[in-house]
Amino acid sequence: MSNLGKIIVLLPFLFACAFARFSSLNHVEEGKPIDVHAGYGGITTRKGGNGSENQDYESDPYYDKKPVNGDEKDEEGNNNWPRGEHRFPFLFPFPFSFPWFGNHKEPRKEAKEPAAVTKNESKPDFETNFLGSWKVDNPNSGVSAMHVQLLPNNKAVWYDTVNLGRSDILADPPACRRLVGGRRGDKGLDCTAHAIEYDVETAQVRTMKMEYDPWCSSGGMSPDGALVSTGGNQEGFRTLRIFNPFRNFEFQEKPGALSANRWYATQILLENGSFVVVGGRAAHNYEIIPSDKLNFPIQQFGLPLLEETQHEKENNLYPFVNLLPDGNIFVFANYKSIILNPYTGETIRSLPDLAGGSRNYPASGMSTLLPINLNVENPENVDVEVIVCGGNTADAFKFSEFPPRKFFPAFKDCGRLSLTKQGAQWEKEDMPSPRTMGDSLLLPTGDILIINGAQAGTSAWDAAEAPNFKPVLYRPNKKKGERFKELTPTNIPRMYHSTSAILPDGQILIAGSNTNEYYKFNKKDNPEMIYPTELTVEKFSPPYLAPELQQYRPQILEVLSDKNLEYGREFIVQIRLYAQIDQSDIKVTMYSPPFTTHGYSQNQRLLILGLKQVTNQQITVVAPPSGKLAPPGYYLLFVVHRGVPSRGMWVHIK
Repeated sequence: MSNLGKIIVLLPFLFACAFARFSSLNHVEEGKPIDVHAGYGGITTRKGGNGSENQDYESDPYYDKKPVNGDEKDEEGNNNWPRGEHRFPFLFPFPFSFPWFGNHKEPRKEAKEPAAVTKNESKPDFETNFLGSWKVDNPNSGVSAMHVQLLPNNKAVWYDTVNLGRSDILADPPACRRLVGGRRGDKGLDCTAHAIEYDVETAQVRTMKMEYDPWCSSGGMSPDGALVSTGGNQEGFRTLRIFNPFRNFEFQEKPGALSANRWYATQILLENGSFVVVGGRAAHNYEIIPSDKLNFPIQQFGLPLLEETQHEKENNLYPFVNLLPDGNIFVFANYKSIILNPYTGETIRSLPDLAGGSRNYPASGMSTLLPINLNVENPENVDVEVIVCGGNTADAFKFSEFPPRKFFPAFKDCGRLSLTKQGAQWEKEDMPSPRTMGDSLLLPTGDILIINGAQAGTSAWDAAEAPNFKPVLYRPNKKKGERFKELTPTNIPRMYHSTSAILPDGQILIAGSNTNEYYKFNKKDNPEMIYPTELTVEKFSPPYLAPELQQYRPQILEVLSDKNLEYGREFIVQIRLYAQIDQSDIKVTMYSPPFTTHGYSQNQRLLILGLKQVTNQQITVVAPPSGKLAPPGYYLLFVVHRGVPSRGMWVHIK
């Protein structure tokens, strides 16, 4: 055959090679990656509610744009995709390469086989001296965030009260009601909104309507992704509200739906998808309600613990409640706690008292379950621990409530207790600083962030002083004495009625703080004001978002990953990670976004999932075995590489 004939025969094949050479594994449109973060049920986690593109990877401060080992695009925009990876592999069925192409095909570097380690053994986290950073996300949200819930559409819903004057944002569309309370000189109608939907990606605000007062209410996310809100004040005492972001534009409300006044109550999800609502002012009982109905038969049970722990100034409101792996619930009020069968009202056992003082509202300590590790041989028989931190003395509120006020120092101590080991006792350890009204949030890594609050006084209007500006990291797996670490402080007081929330990108949303009876912004108009009503929204980046750690950050490829999970079944998470890894490098965590108010994050839990196989491209994960460990619904799933979490992916389990 002549040389010309050979060229003609080889030309189509050479063209295919060149085409693949200039095709990236990434989908590329006009030089930018197309958003592939599509969530469960068609929810697109990178788009706004109107479907328009609000943010792409280039504007995400935590998306690693640097090429690693020549991969992706370089700073000049040249394609540097992973060596040996072709967009159309079916064009390359033969194990040879062509040396005249600059980036010739090399053998794929497979991840190493999992090392011979136990399931609980892991490599140490990557180190950093970064102590976190703060930024303002929105200078004025219009509504002070007394209650907050992140929903699977990547929007946070928050609200305050409808009966204490005007907020700082007009209702849109216009809606007015009789003005109740408010600033001096306020007259006429209240045409402001008291609830908003906040886009955590774009900081855009949409006002929402609430008819029945949700002041100091409880809430949680239902299995179908709706916010279910219970109780409140006055006409809201027994009101049930449901907002489903996939079906409705506003709350559906039903006054009188609950069996008792649920003012300062706690609400958690059970394994069958129903809610248990515990306590409330002068309500020494609890009830079970469905998560998707406004009308239902009453199921109420007495709870003597709440009567036994009610002091002159209560100290047992917003009790700490958690679902346990056996289906029973842990209930902590004031300083006492029990294990309770929620379906019968039977006290299974009483737990040791937590000595020192009062921990619930208005003394207002903090509490959360520690991460539940399912990456063990028998995930249905795991140890579960709880931590309770801060608070104040039993009579602190007597002195802080009315002038002349006296503010007792808040507690510094934390108590930690196993809830599954018979005979366990509280283990005490001190925080770096005293704290009341703080939030304790479970980070994707399994550490706990303690944030917001005050160093003296209690909850209630003007009942505290000395804002605690410094967040604290609690690392439960470290030795006692090494667990606490102070982080970069904010300069905005976040005290009574402040909130916080973990976001999918790993940042922390911080909003609210209003120690006043109504909205106050300056001393000229309100000379008695000490701390102004805070409408600024901040985001805090924890140490794991240090710039130097971004090279180790995994990326979940959502369109290729399983998002509909079934109990006990294996599922696949596809990732991109430029490192050779084994099981000792990786954790996969599943986080239940809580309803946070008054220093307590209701329904919060973090599960460390079992792993079957790990490479730097694919992880085979085992879903939790039952709803007792993970009640049905939506969770944020993170891949954590030696302390550096990926962006979270919304998953649904049932």
